[in-house]
Amino acid sequence: GAPIFLKSTDPAELAREHKRLGYGAAYCPAVKLEEKERIRAIESAFQAEGVVISEVGRWVNLMDADPAKRAANLKTVTDGLALADEVGARCCVDIAGSMHEKVWYGPHAKNFSKEFFDAAVENARKIIDAVKPKRAKFCYEMMGWAIPDTADNYLKLIKAVARPGFAVHLDLCNAVNSVDKFYNNAALSRECISKLGKWIVSSYAKDLAFIPEMNVHFVEVVPGRGEIDYKAFLTALRSLPAPAPLMIEHLKGAEEYAEAAKYIRSVDAAL
Repeated sequence: GAPIFLKSTDPAELAREHKRLGYGAAYCPAVKLEEKERIRAIESAFQAEGVVISEVGRWVNLMDADPAKRAANLKTVTDGLALADEVGARCCVDIAGSMHEKVWYGPHAKNFSKEFFDAAVENARKIIDAVKPKRAKFCYEMMGWAIPDTADNYLKLIKAVARPGFAVHLDLCNAVNSVDKFYNNAALSRECISKLGKWIVSSYAKDLAFIPEMNVHFVEVVPGRGEIDYKAFLTALRSLPAPAPLMIEHLKGAEEYAEAAKYIRSVDAAL
């Protein structure tokens, strides 16, 4: 799946456009938790076209240093999980947060601390326990400079949270945070999926290029233009016990998304 650029808010038109573009998954269309009729209309329309709603994204800092903002962000994500459960999305996803003072997702030494880990566990439990989801899962997106940054650290979180409503959102490119992982990303994708597979409910499709500079600099590019081994990645995804949406993101417009989708489909067709 991927974002679409149809100028419409009608659920049926949006669902048909996803199908026309060949997508079997979608980001949740704009809707508020209190808009019950629209939620039902979205769920019905996308089901009718056979398009899975992959996620409700709630991109806020659950580790904000300001207690009032932190509480508000927790409510935002809690409402996001409630919405995901009502609309039939696979998950509600956010990052675990950051201790960075200015950038809500920025790098910080404490993002790997016991304090951070414990807070991430507490937040996940609070969100899940408040909603008690019956269908959707709550996930933290993998990050290169904050827990969960590796498959093993994600496993530790899963064990510590100890809730069936907690699952995995796989972002392979975010897990590439070293030169070794960049050049051995095929092995990394296999490791992540072999260790986390039964918990994976959604994943992102991106690509990375290594920009020659005096320090390590990876940059996101359109899938197919970088060095991520999509043959290995898609092969590993095929081994999942249950199919999970693969969502393209962070591109500049319809043409780039079409290019990415064409590339990913071509690799998949050759497997």
